[in-house]
Amino acid sequence: MAKRVQARSRSVKASPKAPARRVQTPPGRPSPVKANPRGAVAPSSWPKASVSPPPGPPAGAVAAFEAAVRELQRHKYADASKRLKALLAAFPSESALLDRVRVFLGICEREMHRKPVAPRTTEERLTLATAALNNGEDSAAERLASGVLSDSPDHDLALYLMAAVLARRGDTSGALVRLQRAVAVSPDVRAQARHDTDFESLRELPGFQALLETPVNGAPALQARRAKRARSGR
Repeated sequence: MAKRVQARSRSVKASPKAPARRVQTPPGRPSPVKANPRGAVAPSSWPKASVSPPPGPPAGAVAAFEAAVRELQRHKYADASKRLKALLAAFPSESALLDRVRVFLGICEREMHRKPVAPRTTEERLTLATAALNNGEDSAAERLASGVLSDSPDHDLALYLMAAVLARRGDTSGALVRLQRAVAVSPDVRAQARHDTDFESLRELPGFQALLETPVNGAPALQARRAKRARSGR
């Protein structure tokens, strides 16, 4: 018969936990700094730095750029190109601004090398002459208006533009002669000339004052000119 072995239950007594030892810091030595579990510095001790946006281009560079853009908008591409090239030389470290300068400079170069289409009709030439006069390009306005007058000597608008060019140049006698011819062809020109600042040099001339006050019977000449233009298909 097999022997029975009875296992005795043994109660294991847990040994009492030893108290934590306190490390005594020797006198005169600073106590060690406790680090967080990951060894990182506490956020409260991070250095505080003021964050400010990067400085923009100098005021002088911005003003010069705006002046160049205004010249570009007036279609004065040569003047705009000169200003933009000066910006490239004066502010080489302003990369953000100079990127825009190079874009506008490319536009100027393209427009300066573009061959203008020659105007074909009288209306096209007079439109360009008027725009040239408004932009201060008196030589271009004179060339276009003279071309119209060579074909139509009694064209009222061409005569008026030539009078304005000559008045601005100081040729008061030549301006007055052409303005008188324009009023003779189209009396309505008188009202426009009365308030046109291009004729400031003529204001004190008796001939100019008489021209504005005296009605000119130019209806027959105007009707004849219109009939001639209708027959010629102009």
